[in-house]
Amino acid sequence: MLLSYIEPVFRPPSEARSLILQVTNGCSWNNCTFCEMYTAAQKKFSVKTSEEIAQELQKIAASGISVRRVFLADGDATTLSFRRLKEILLLIHQYLPDVQRVSSYCLPRNLKNKTVEELTELEQLGLKLMYVGCESGDDLVLGKVAKGENYQSSLAALTKIKQSGIKSSVMILNGLGGQKYSEQHAVNFALLMNEAQPEFLSTLVVSFPVGVARFQQGFGGDFEPLQQMDLFREMEILLDALVLEKTVFRSDHASNYLVLKGTLSRDKDRLLTQVRTAIHDPGRIHLRQEWQRGL
Repeated sequence: MLLSYIEPVFRPPSEARSLILQVTNGCSWNNCTFCEMYTAAQKKFSVKTSEEIAQELQKIAASGISVRRVFLADGDATTLSFRRLKEILLLIHQYLPDVQRVSSYCLPRNLKNKTVEELTELEQLGLKLMYVGCESGDDLVLGKVAKGENYQSSLAALTKIKQSGIKSSVMILNGLGGQKYSEQHAVNFALLMNEAQPEFLSTLVVSFPVGVARFQQGFGGDFEPLQQMDLFREMEILLDALVLEKTVFRSDHASNYLVLKGTLSRDKDRLLTQVRTAIHDPGRIHLRQEWQRGL
């Protein structure tokens, strides 16, 4: 193996062919009750030195492997300062001159102290895409899951990203509000997206591979998960409330029962028809079985 990773390492599905460059380890926030990605002891947040990153890039360059895309891992590499991010992008250009796109996960808080001008410079150096896990647009739900963000902080970050020329890929977690808060979770996320107008939007279904106890604490034990039909109804509410100009929409992650793909709002009616068919006549549409689903 050319590069050494502190496992586990996660990346968006669309970065399957990218070089995963681990510039940080873990997540600087790591308090979200729905996320178990970085809770292992070895995933305590840390930052690689510039020397370590340069050495890894030298190994890739010496291997002769053609690299066109790079994903900066782990959970929120953009927590690094503008100076460090610029330094990393320059190292990528130095050793891997054929790279056409660099991308990263991004927490809204990561951009609080970065200016639009700084982000514009990073975009010009190759940082073309940020994956922003907003999860919800409802402040009450965000508070209950200890996200550490709210509607306005998410919107401020997405606005900065758009103004800089960087593209954003935003994610919502279907079912995050449970039965009690399902509608406001979907409606307020739609309002957030209508204001932000991201280039990409995707949905995942909230899952609890190691149990729901930690998550339940924020809800005072009052969290009732959505069942399959409830998830479809929440999706219907979300799609119906979205007013987007040209956003690529994907609900095809392995956690979803119903695969949806389109561009909003162009394909809104078709997508709503698919969801309503799943609700009212599920035998007429292909749904994933439980064994076919995953994280």
